[in-house]
Amino acid sequence: MAAGQNQRNRKNDPMLTKTGKPRLGPLNATQLNKLLEASNKPKEKSKILRAIQKQAVVAA
Repeated sequence: MAAGQNQRNRKNDPMLTKTGKPRLGPLNATQLNKLLEASNKPKEKSKILRAIQKQAVVAA
């Protein structure tokens, strides 16, 4: 449940998972870089960096 809400009150957001974490798959490289700059948590930063590297490998 996102941010302490129950399922009945939870708004469906396609860019968030059920637990409120951001979905990185549909984002492009510029959006991921912007998200990386805004992120404060090291765990989130590492996930974003992995997503950027995954896109670079697929594009090459």
